[in-house]
Amino acid sequence: MTEPMGVRFPQFYLTVPGPCPYLPERLERKVFTQLQGGLAAPLNDALTHAGFRRSQNIAYKPACDSCNACISVRIVAEEFEASRSQKRILRRNQDIESESHVPQATAEQYSLLRAYLDQRHTGGGMSDMTVLDYSAMVEETSVNTAVIEYRLKDAAFNESNLVAVALTDTLADGLSMVYSYFEPDLSGRSLGSYLIMDHVRRAVELDLPYVYLGYWVAGCSKMDYKAKFRPLEALTGDGWRPFNETHA
Repeated sequence: MTEPMGVRFPQFYLTVPGPCPYLPERLERKVFTQLQGGLAAPLNDALTHAGFRRSQNIAYKPACDSCNACISVRIVAEEFEASRSQKRILRRNQDIESESHVPQATAEQYSLLRAYLDQRHTGGGMSDMTVLDYSAMVEETSVNTAVIEYRLKDAAFNESNLVAVALTDTLADGLSMVYSYFEPDLSGRSLGSYLIMDHVRRAVELDLPYVYLGYWVAGCSKMDYKAKFRPLEALTGDGWRPFNETHA
C-alpha cells in the first residue's frame, strides 16, 4: 500500500530497555513517534486518546515486556465533584491568580523548577535538567500548547511571586497536563492537586469534556493522588472505562 501524495504516515520506533522510573527493579521500553508538520495536532489528539504522552515533538507510550502497570487516566470535567478535602484545598488557594501564556521559557520559571526538582525529585530523570533543556521542553512544540503561570501576591512589596507552572496542551476534547511543578516550600497548600482542579475549571469553561493526567501506575504510591479525582476514566483494551470499574 502506497502513501497518498503529500501525506507522510508516522513512523514508530522502540527504545532499548532502561530502568523504570516508577517501579524499582523493573525495566521500561517505550514506543514513540515524531509530531511534525501540519498533521501534528490531530496526530497528537489521536495518540493521546490511545494512551500516548507528549514530550517536545515526540509522542511516546510504555511498551514494556510483561508489564502493563502504566494506565492512562482522564477526569470527566463536567461531572467532577470536589471532595471535602479538595474543597479545602480550593479555599486555601483562593488568593492565587493564574494566567495562560504562549510557550516561552523564562528564567523565573526555571528557577522555580530547579527548587522543585532539588527538593522533590533528587536523583530523578529530570534532576540534571539545564536551562537549555527546560527551554526545549517548553518551546519545542508543534501543537497547541500554553504555559500557565500561578502567582501569589505579596502585598508588602506590591508584587506577585511565581508559585506554580503548568505546561498544557489543548486537544480537541480536553486539556492534557504535559508537566507541572510548584514551590516546594508551600506544601501546606497542596498545589499539585490545586493545579489539577484549576485545569478541570478551565476545561469546563472551554466546553472541553476531559482533563488528561497521564499515567496512573499500579503499585507506585507517588501516583495514588490521581485516583482521588472522580469521576476518573482509565484506558483499557476495550477503550476508556470508569476507573472504579477497572481499578477499584
